[in-house]
Amino acid sequence: MTTETRSTAWQAFRAILWRDIFVTGKEVGVFVAQVALQPFFMLFIFAKVLGAGGYVAADYGQLLLPGIVGLTAFLTALQTVSFPLIMEFSFTKEIEDRLLAPLPVGMVAIEKMVVAVLRGLVAAAIMFPVGAWVLGDAPWNPAGLGLLVVAVLLGCWLGAAMGLSMGTLVPPNRISVMFAVILTPLMFTGAVQYPWSSLESLPWFQIVTLFNPLTYLAEAVRGAVVPEVPHIDPLISVAAMMLTALVFSWIGIRGFLRRAVG
Repeated sequence: MTTETRSTAWQAFRAILWRDIFVTGKEVGVFVAQVALQPFFMLFIFAKVLGAGGYVAADYGQLLLPGIVGLTAFLTALQTVSFPLIMEFSFTKEIEDRLLAPLPVGMVAIEKMVVAVLRGLVAAAIMFPVGAWVLGDAPWNPAGLGLLVVAVLLGCWLGAAMGLSMGTLVPPNRISVMFAVILTPLMFTGAVQYPWSSLESLPWFQIVTLFNPLTYLAEAVRGAVVPEVPHIDPLISVAAMMLTALVFSWIGIRGFLRRAVG
């Protein structure tokens, strides 16, 4: 690839990226509603309502919010890529417009992941004021800000990579099955609603959760925000997320190339 070709490719990449960011900005109200609605009700019911009834500890919300932050970042990035990609490759065929742009096909897939990461980061940031509103006080640890940023960034990349993989591997008529078979188990075996160390009385389930990459994201965010709560070593969590994100990025880009070229 010549210097001129690379320059043209980067210009096209930036143009497509800006177009997606601009569209998101125009639909910011819809985006915020989509991002905040489910986490809002999870926090309200599990922490506020059950806490008021004495069914959970009064400080349970402090444990739940970091998990919700990680889950929101992950799911936002995943859904930003997966569902539109399934539709674009099958029904709308909008992907063909992007494939005609003067840039390598693989960069089209990378651009989709970049947009998903950006949307996931914004979604995670929204969760802290939402959590403060629902709970009356959101846990915060300035010393853990670096770990928090790294964890959420890796979690968004992981969600985007998994979304790219699903979007290129799941047939259009299996979208509903994807929710039931893939996303639901991910949400409830990912240490979002509980610290991983609290599963010592259920060792088999504790082992199962280690195969869910969302576990490491929730534990890393929890370690950054509420470090006094026992959690998986952040270095282990970061390494696990990075390795998993690399694997799914490779799978997703290969799947995208196969669908786009084949």
